[in-house]
Amino acid sequence: MIKIEDIKIAVIGLGYVGLPLARLFSTKYKTIGFDMNQKRVDALMAGHDATLEVSDELLQEALRNGFECTTDLEKLRECNFYVVAVPTPVDVNNRPDLGPLIGASTTVGKVISKGDIVVYESTVYPGVTEEECLPIVEQVSGLKFNTDFYAGYSPERINPGDKEHTVEKIKKVTSGSTPEIADIVDDVYNSVLINGTHKAPSIRVAEASKIIENSQRDVNIAFMNELAKIFNAMGIDTHDAIEAASSKWNFIKLNPGLVGGHCISVDPYYLIQKAQVYGVLPRIMSEARRLNDGMGAYVGNQVVKLMNKKGVLVKDAKILILGITFKENCPDVRNTKVVDIYTTLEEYTCNITVYDPWADTAKVEKEYGINVVASVAEGEKFDAVILAVSHAEFEGKDWRTVLNEHGVIYDVKGALEREQVDGRL
Repeated sequence: MIKIEDIKIAVIGLGYVGLPLARLFSTKYKTIGFDMNQKRVDALMAGHDATLEVSDELLQEALRNGFECTTDLEKLRECNFYVVAVPTPVDVNNRPDLGPLIGASTTVGKVISKGDIVVYESTVYPGVTEEECLPIVEQVSGLKFNTDFYAGYSPERINPGDKEHTVEKIKKVTSGSTPEIADIVDDVYNSVLINGTHKAPSIRVAEASKIIENSQRDVNIAFMNELAKIFNAMGIDTHDAIEAASSKWNFIKLNPGLVGGHCISVDPYYLIQKAQVYGVLPRIMSEARRLNDGMGAYVGNQVVKLMNKKGVLVKDAKILILGITFKENCPDVRNTKVVDIYTTLEEYTCNITVYDPWADTAKVEKEYGINVVASVAEGEKFDAVILAVSHAEFEGKDWRTVLNEHGVIYDVKGALEREQVDGRL
């Protein structure tokens, strides 16, 4: 059995989840980060994280202290504690895509040795770790699970762009394939976390806990989005209604909005799909997903309605969309629902400018075929302005100065001064 003082960690996948975790582990243990993207590894070894989840200062300090990022699989053989932190996306039909997990499990299988532990952090439905991933590690390595090697599961809780709830401050759920391994996994995570851990009784329980976290938020936001549709039809400001309701001590305050990114808008599909295998149709979760996925189109249509009411010709109108990342003050554009606003308005006009100082313009062009500008040309005027993402750069500005006469401002985030806007979600 591995002793905690002998732990050498390999983190597989150096994205939004893997890199902050690997950097944190490197403060306590010999740690190697592995990623198949050579450009990503080269940038990290040069001391810069393009996701901005790890500051250059912290990354460079970690590198000076021995942290290493690599694409060389052979370097992982010296490790004995493998952490898998790869994406778990869905396909075009919203079915779980386990391809990245299968690839990572194959990678671990090529280097794992007797007595080693592999811990999965990727969000999955209950059963994936033991039913899908570990058999691949067994097959590739020739070792027997829970005899020659062991496993754990500790779901990631990274919130991209959040500088308050950073990885070392997050309380982590841990679990292991045996009681003894659960203790070791828990000890390893506890040793680098400020707020400790919650040790779940099994891997399947730990997997279920992660799905609950994101599905609950998805359902709650869907309720707020449904309220927004109702109140907008009634002529009631949704934010005013929420503010009044939140004066009660046990009211859970959430706001309506676009639900994008790689967690809340994706993870529920994993449980929805698996539940149906057991003969359960998760109606609330499915309806929440349908409602939230339609909010981008709803916003686009609301803007068109406001333009029509003010006599602004929608056909060939000049429209400015502020922000395309999935959330504020963050460069992450994965599964951003701002794209749905764009495509809805594109049916009426091709004169749409997307301004986002945070987004990687090349990545947006490649993923969505949308050109993003880093600034608005001085003196340029628009028929409509949509605040889709509340980046700090957008706050405190009078966006009416870029409007043509009778132009429309729509505030998706409720972040602009009330006097500025013609409508908000």
